[in-house]
Amino acid sequence: MRRGKAIVWTVALGLVAWALAGRGLVNYDTLYALVWGRDLTRGTLPDYDIPLAPTPHPLATLAGAILAPLGANGAIDATIVLAFVWLGALAWITYRLGEAWINRAAGALAAAIVLTRRPVLDFGARAYVDLPYLVLVLGALLVETRKRRAGAPVLALLAVAGLIRPEAWLFSAIYIVWLRPRDWRLWALAAAAPVIWGLTDLIVSGDPLHSLTGTRDTAQTLKRVTGLDEVPVTVPRRIGEILREPVLFGAAGGGLLALAFLRKRVALGAVAGLIAIAAFCVLAAAGLPILGRYLLAPATILAVFCGAGAFGWAELPRGDPWRRRWAWFGAVTLVGLVVFIPVQVNRIGDLRDALRIQDGVQDDLHALTPDFPCRPITVPNHRPVPLLALWLDMEPQRIFAAQDRVPRIGTYARPATARIARDYILDPRDLNQRIPPPPAGFRQVAANESWRVFAACR
Repeated sequence: MRRGKAIVWTVALGLVAWALAGRGLVNYDTLYALVWGRDLTRGTLPDYDIPLAPTPHPLATLAGAILAPLGANGAIDATIVLAFVWLGALAWITYRLGEAWINRAAGALAAAIVLTRRPVLDFGARAYVDLPYLVLVLGALLVETRKRRAGAPVLALLAVAGLIRPEAWLFSAIYIVWLRPRDWRLWALAAAAPVIWGLTDLIVSGDPLHSLTGTRDTAQTLKRVTGLDEVPVTVPRRIGEILREPVLFGAAGGGLLALAFLRKRVALGAVAGLIAIAAFCVLAAAGLPILGRYLLAPATILAVFCGAGAFGWAELPRGDPWRRRWAWFGAVTLVGLVVFIPVQVNRIGDLRDALRIQDGVQDDLHALTPDFPCRPITVPNHRPVPLLALWLDMEPQRIFAAQDRVPRIGTYARPATARIARDYILDPRDLNQRIPPPPAGFRQVAANESWRVFAACR
């Protein structure tokens, strides 16, 4: 009954997320996971050395291999469906954590907060692997909340999460040291994720640390913000961008009040939030990029504490003078959340528009792929490369970015207008914002609202 209820709520909340976002897309990193998974099904190893290759996540690549028999379009569609399932699961587990740590009202508010934050919806609708990672880590927290020192189930969930993002390794390490079990199998389970990740890197690239060094090199190439000294400024700003002011207000007061009066119930969440921040600091110190989606775990825990700020007073006994004070704080928190609803609606509307525009541009590109008369293929920058590699059943190495170079022969797909380039192609972090014109000898062979296709086949 409990599992059936969880499945129903996960699907229902996933449909709510889909209704809010309007549609989904598959981001650059996850598209490459589908490409590399396709390669595995054909008996070839992925190529991690392509220009601006994303970090290879072993579990994402395995998922790509599982979806590969569906074909390019089927794998992409299935990935989008799963993305909204993960969003639903995130909202459901957030509710269950709030219910366990505070009460049902706090859990419901926390789930509503998480599901209506634009960055969370954005990362989820674009099928970033950070969402399943977050669900697995929060699932481990929920297991430990229900049964302290649960051991193997917690470590198993963290091991799976550790094949998506390395921050889970720190959770596993701290948990196993705290447990200090005599059973060697638990120690092996805690070490499984980093060992498996290193082995996959060794097999594919010959370097067990390829994911670390490759990600660090790409961050330097793109001039991403890195370094431990950037953390004090970046962390508050990024968490603020995710949650926004009323939630931060409620989380600050709710966290202090909950730790003061409900310490045993919320201590695990507070510790988990600190570990998540510590893991973020480790990544920053290792020279990896400081990205907002790496802070979804502490942001979700803060959303639960905001629920505590609004409704935690109900857990205090009647007659306690702090019950009334806390209730007043909760009322102020709820008023702030209600006042900011129109702002959140506008932000979600902007996200819907962005997804609609980008989805339309991708559909226009897909419509022209039958009109690509010859190879190699050239596109404006690296962003469309994995998508075309899937659609055209090609290796990414045979698709060039015009910002690097335009071959003298082949097919060149170029955005039709500056607006299309701005809305879909260009990234503010691109070092080169220029889209080169077709070389001499290329003639236009196809066009639609979003794209112009030029070719010189000999």
